[in-house]
Amino acid sequence: MAILKQLFALACCLLFICDTHAADSLFVSSPDKTIRVNISTAKALQYSVVMDGRTIMPTSAIDLELMDGQKLSNRLAIQSAKTVYVNENIVNPVPEKSKNIRDEYNQLTIQFKAPFSVIIRVYNDGAAYRIATRFNDSVFIKQETTGFAFTKGSSIIAPIMQPREQEDKYHSSFEELYQQTMLDSLQQNHMMYSPVLVQEDGVSIAITESDLLDYPGMFLNGSGGFNLTGSFAPYPLEEKITNADYAEKIVTKRADYLAHIKGNRSLPWRVIMLARKDSELPGNNLVYKLATPSALQDMSWIQPGKCTDEWIIDINLFNVPFKTGINTATYKYYIDFAKRFGFSRIMMDAGWSDPKDLFKINPDINMDTLSAYAKAQGIKISMWTLALTLDRQLDSALDRFNKWGVDFIMTDFIDRDDQQAVAFFERIAAACAQHKMMIMFHGCYAPKGFNRTYPNNITREAVLGSEYNAWSDKPNPEHDVTLPFTRMLAGPMDYEPGILDNATKSQFKPIWSKVMSQGTRCHQLAMFVVYDNPLPIFSGNPSQGYMEPAFMQLLGAIPSVWDTTVVLEGKAADYIITARKKGDDWYIGGMTDWTPRTFDILLDYLPPGNFEATICTDGVNAERYPADYNISSKKVNNTQSLHINMAAGGGYFIQLKKQ
Repeated sequence: MAILKQLFALACCLLFICDTHAADSLFVSSPDKTIRVNISTAKALQYSVVMDGRTIMPTSAIDLELMDGQKLSNRLAIQSAKTVYVNENIVNPVPEKSKNIRDEYNQLTIQFKAPFSVIIRVYNDGAAYRIATRFNDSVFIKQETTGFAFTKGSSIIAPIMQPREQEDKYHSSFEELYQQTMLDSLQQNHMMYSPVLVQEDGVSIAITESDLLDYPGMFLNGSGGFNLTGSFAPYPLEEKITNADYAEKIVTKRADYLAHIKGNRSLPWRVIMLARKDSELPGNNLVYKLATPSALQDMSWIQPGKCTDEWIIDINLFNVPFKTGINTATYKYYIDFAKRFGFSRIMMDAGWSDPKDLFKINPDINMDTLSAYAKAQGIKISMWTLALTLDRQLDSALDRFNKWGVDFIMTDFIDRDDQQAVAFFERIAAACAQHKMMIMFHGCYAPKGFNRTYPNNITREAVLGSEYNAWSDKPNPEHDVTLPFTRMLAGPMDYEPGILDNATKSQFKPIWSKVMSQGTRCHQLAMFVVYDNPLPIFSGNPSQGYMEPAFMQLLGAIPSVWDTTVVLEGKAADYIITARKKGDDWYIGGMTDWTPRTFDILLDYLPPGNFEATICTDGVNAERYPADYNISSKKVNNTQSLHINMAAGGGYFIQLKKQ
């Protein structure tokens, strides 16, 4: 990766401080001077955040306690404080938003006389801090104190976790609906995972974390007031394997400590994204920028592109001359569909093997025949796996996958983020990289920067997505337009859009094998532009897709990685309009909630010259028949605008090809 880096001291002075009171108040500002983080060590280690001259996050505590009783806050005598300015260009090998990412910040490192440090970075669009330790031997972390204070009257959009039967509160598939409420309505027993979005008067504040490696993930709890506190799953001491078809390990006994870590290391970043308007949030790259750079040298084998999946529609194909199911003929049909409409690979989801034994293949499938057929068609095969089974059969299974030409696998049902579970992600991603294989995790937490460290972890689930349409009414248009301002801030997400049977709110029914989605067809199409995901999975019915070739050709031609991303309009839980550039061409996707909306889309960001615009909009009858759409084309240039109507639950898609 070519990185151009300019690094020089903003304050060449290295402050050697003998007395705690000599400098008990420090600060560091963003390069544009609009954001400032104040640090106080007078009585405790505390921070506050000022934006545009106004305190938007009042004083909150930072602390770390070890099992032997040592605490960061016990001895706050400062040994040194150093500020540096960094301005570099990061080239993203798998650009879910942009190929070139500007990484500009001021960083303050406070080294205490005790073996602890605190590092604070301030960007023009946010801030972050992390704790570092300097011990010779490994240490046990008893507790980390992370506080986030907000001003009175703040509201929050957050995934409030629901308890699971016979499992402790730290088990989660990270697939909750996002609820909007006043922040002080959340009590201590209300637990959330990040990102969450807090909205104050004139500012939006997203809280999450980055560089989560060998350490438990951060949950957030309410307080009955206007602040959130972090909490972490304690280290697992005892586990049991469930008896379910899709078995997983659940923790039956936890330790009185969070993690056992190397004595000399940095903990994950606590991330604060800041925006004066919601539309600034989806393009924020803070989580990616804060993550550890790639552990991989050669990444040329990482090949993004669209994939098909059959699980959500229960392989309910029609107009075919064979009996559909988990069999060779069905997967050949999917391979033909992928080739016809420009997809790069198909997914063979749960059922191709015994979930508990990847070498016990469904007798209706001939993998040698399928792999040869896929290779002849220029299509890759991808495989679903159960996480517990993959971990047990890892090396031999990856060897077998390589033999079949598989370059991408999914593994599912982890549902934890304690230290032991977090280590699983790195172990699996590293093993897959050795086999030049991409990996997607389901039943998992959001990437939180891991996709920079292991770019072959090309995407993750951690979202209430399309599959819920089969049994629930939860994935509605309002939820869909909340995700870019919440979950998507923590990294690529596998929503699995493209449902071709579309319904109004009153028409919708969750029907297994006859799955439909709420909102219009164009709402589903726009997801392929709006959502960050280098390897999106099309979950619609191919048999229906064959009946609408013009629509499928449009969908199939949408790239999955981008040179540039610009969010033109956006309001969390209401609407979003995103423009993305690939090569000389631009793609625009718009989505709305249940409120119909009209926008005039300015094209002044285009370079001079003519573009051929292919426009897919909600049809005139989409309010009653949401699968109604209209495809048209026209010549446009950067002096023009496009007038777009979105129906209730609607959307639109525009392809702008340079002439």
